[in-house]
Amino acid sequence: MAVKAIDWMNYLNTEKGIARFKGAEELARLLVWWGMEARYQPRTPEELVAEMDEAGVEATVICCVKMASYKQHKVIWETPYEEVVELMQKFPGRFIGFAGVNFFANITDELRDIETAVKKYGFKGVYLHTYGYGIPLNHRLCYPVYAKCEELGIPVSMQVGHSAEHMPNEMGRPMHLDDVALDFPGLSIVGSHTGWPWCEEMIAIAWKHENVYMDISAHQPQYLEPNVVQFLKTRGRTKTIWGTNGPVNPAKNAIEYITGPMGLKENVADMLLRHNAAKLLKMK
Repeated sequence: MAVKAIDWMNYLNTEKGIARFKGAEELARLLVWWGMEARYQPRTPEELVAEMDEAGVEATVICCVKMASYKQHKVIWETPYEEVVELMQKFPGRFIGFAGVNFFANITDELRDIETAVKKYGFKGVYLHTYGYGIPLNHRLCYPVYAKCEELGIPVSMQVGHSAEHMPNEMGRPMHLDDVALDFPGLSIVGSHTGWPWCEEMIAIAWKHENVYMDISAHQPQYLEPNVVQFLKTRGRTKTIWGTNGPVNPAKNAIEYITGPMGLKENVADMLLRHNAAKLLKMK
């Protein structure tokens, strides 16, 4: 089955992007701990597109995450918008920018940058990583961001569940999204990484609210929790989105499993790999 997949959750895996990732001590530690040094090798833009073509990925979301260190109280990983814009312009339609937020900075400036990224450069969403800032997803500092995204008509995606980095897990409890969904019913909200180990919370919130979704990025599909698989096969088939989270989960392997051994009906695989993401991104 041929599916023009959309990778909802990825990063800038170019030479500069990988160098920034490895330059952050918190993140470099993960590569060693997980034994993934070999996967995190830089690609040229042409190589990124070739990998997408081979896997059957039409478009990839590049998250300009602004990740902070909980211990150092400063931003340790940030992707410049300009580099993503350059990639978008070189390969139209293949890469989609998501803006990030530095909660240590002036929030008014951050909101202005989001609006510029969307209106001038064609970014289609915002991605949040709140752990290092020590704030939960329903914190008052996040609310201006949610309001701006609702105003612009773009989705907001954020890491939920535990933090693989040495940061407080509680910041990512999926249940915090209940407040956000209630206060911003017109905002499309996507909880990334299934919310593990609180998958049941993420499932409950996605089922309760029409505007809340769950992505399965960072998890190889064959190792998803049984309740997540049951959800995406049944009542959550319109609420679940696929993504890679970069080289963590190679797209080709994941798509081959989802469209084969996973045993999904064709329409369910299509919704997971493309339709649900395309709806939020306003793509055909």
